[in-house]
Amino acid sequence: MQRHNAGRLSLQRPPFIFYNVAAMSAGTVRDPKQYPVLRNLQYSPIKQGEDSYIVLWDPSGLSQEKLVLPLNYFFIIQHFDGRHSLTDILSLYLKRFGEFLLPAKIERLVRELDEKLFLEGARAEAALARAIDAYRQAPCRKPTFAGRGYEADGTKLSRQIEGFFSSQEGPGGKPSAHAGKPIKGLVTPTYDLKQAGPIYAWAYKELREAVQPALYIILGAASAGSMTSPFAATDKDFETPLGLVQTDRAVLSRLRDRLPDSFQEDLCHQAEPAIEFQLPFLQEVVGREKAFTIVPILCSFSALEMADHELRQGVKAFLDGLQEILCEDGRPFCIIAAGELAHLGLRYGDKEPPTDFSFHRSMQRDLEMLKLVEELKADEFANFIVKEEDRRRISGFAPIYSLLRLIQAEKGEVLRYDRGITDQFNSTVTYVSMAFF
Repeated sequence: MQRHNAGRLSLQRPPFIFYNVAAMSAGTVRDPKQYPVLRNLQYSPIKQGEDSYIVLWDPSGLSQEKLVLPLNYFFIIQHFDGRHSLTDILSLYLKRFGEFLLPAKIERLVRELDEKLFLEGARAEAALARAIDAYRQAPCRKPTFAGRGYEADGTKLSRQIEGFFSSQEGPGGKPSAHAGKPIKGLVTPTYDLKQAGPIYAWAYKELREAVQPALYIILGAASAGSMTSPFAATDKDFETPLGLVQTDRAVLSRLRDRLPDSFQEDLCHQAEPAIEFQLPFLQEVVGREKAFTIVPILCSFSALEMADHELRQGVKAFLDGLQEILCEDGRPFCIIAAGELAHLGLRYGDKEPPTDFSFHRSMQRDLEMLKLVEELKADEFANFIVKEEDRRRISGFAPIYSLLRLIQAEKGEVLRYDRGITDQFNSTVTYVSMAFF
């Protein structure tokens, strides 16, 4: 089941990503050099002095390159959708900017993008095949964000994690009102630990003081935009600077037998931070006392996409299958939904940067939405976002919705809400920590 948004910035899937796919009739073959197709890429506006640029990169990790483009060249690549020829684009450029662009310049841009693996085509397909083979041959999933999102040295990482609990923004030492109860689930951020670590700590303090299971189902929001199915599981163990986190072979073996298609996009795990960012907390909070295993699953669908019957049935089939497997297994488990909430500002497709007023209005909407999550109302949570037409781009919808469909809890509780500023234009991401008992 493939789902694409062609030729525009998606507001329904992970934000600030191009979904450019050739919209051609069946059997039509066009020269990719004349009808280039941009891969699913992320971009962000930057300012250098008085000049504005766009920086472009590949969130899937297939390409490690970055490209800084002036705004007129950004206009050009927005038409790399397989429907516009280079001649068409040159004509559009002339109408937009009132100047003629030499064909050699746009041809050189196409070559550079292709060399950087930014375009669909044979070069990118070959690189993808090599990456899939390398991932599946590797003994474990290596840490991708160590040294960037958190400390790469194990000793320093342990101190960093513990520091999040005692920091001014962290939960401190006051005992939880739920201490000693069996914990059923958490909602956590996926934002850079160096900035949002204290917010994670609010959720993991509840886990630290609860009756801890040994099995953790981690549902991570897929932000790289490379998934075409709603779920992607992997049975690779995860390495962190604190050691190896083992996946649960019993549950994952049953999942592979029952839903083999959910493992087809396992490579997506290598570039995604959502699950990786949870593991140092689990290792410090649970792993020091007992052995534990994880079931890592990436989720990629929006509330608006749930209107599609085929997708909705696919989501239901996966969640029903996973729920049956967990019931058959019989062990207590905790579900962790890792994802962010609203995405506001130029970086995410808004025409203007957020103001204090627009942020506070969004915060009120977030908290109203999270009340439905506290009350375990999955359909109402989805409908809330649909009524907004997902204008605030709730990228954590899929893992939170999946948690609500799977969890066996009495209620949830919002513990801490915050935001991160992602660029010099005040683009903003909001996130929350929650616990379920």
